[in-house]
Amino acid sequence: MSARSAQSLRDAQAARRRNGWLLCIAVCVGVWLLRQGTETTEPPQPSRAESFTSTESFTGAASSAPAPPHARVGESRTGGALAGAALAPSEPVRVRIPAIRVDAPVMRLGLARDGSLEVPPPGRSGSAGWFKDGTAPGADGTAVLAGHVDDARGPAVFYALGALKKGGRIEVARADRRTAVFTVDAVEVYPNDAFPDRRVYGPAGRPELRVITCGGGFSEKSGYRGNVVVFAHLTGTA
Repeated sequence: MSARSAQSLRDAQAARRRNGWLLCIAVCVGVWLLRQGTETTEPPQPSRAESFTSTESFTGAASSAPAPPHARVGESRTGGALAGAALAPSEPVRVRIPAIRVDAPVMRLGLARDGSLEVPPPGRSGSAGWFKDGTAPGADGTAVLAGHVDDARGPAVFYALGALKKGGRIEVARADRRTAVFTVDAVEVYPNDAFPDRRVYGPAGRPELRVITCGGGFSEKSGYRGNVVVFAHLTGTA
């Protein structure tokens, strides 16, 4: 994400906190939960094993994952997985996360009147959203994709995001007919009142991706308590 767009998001989030609003980049609807008898099943949440360790950083996490197959990768190495060479900016059109069976279109998101990031509208819960004023996935910087976890009809596009593992593969198809391939560095969950804006949205010295939805447990009074955030970096071009 560019310094300007990252600052725009941080300023918007600060304003929301001043107004006493919950911070959530992807809408936390929380109006649907799968009930089996008396048991309520919530979306999967990341385990501590998928978080950054003390020897990892969110701008260069270690990874033992091999370079994705059928991908052209860059020469430089950061952590374990090869860092792919940055691509020229191009709008994302589709996101695929094979491990959790996500294959969804990507729509543009801007800023709402209150300065918060827009979310996919009703009826588009199966779509992911890209912050159109930020970095394009595959280009240098921090790109942001966000989506619903559920809606009134059931699970939405990123319902299973919390089940993603380190080393997982994320593919973002772009308008230039190239596919940016990312490797997951970590999956973390943050409470609404302690969301680390700079850590998530701050600039990066290589092509990185954040995929965000709601999580952190569910309260019938206030909805989802936080956000699940996937940190990934570019490792190739399919």
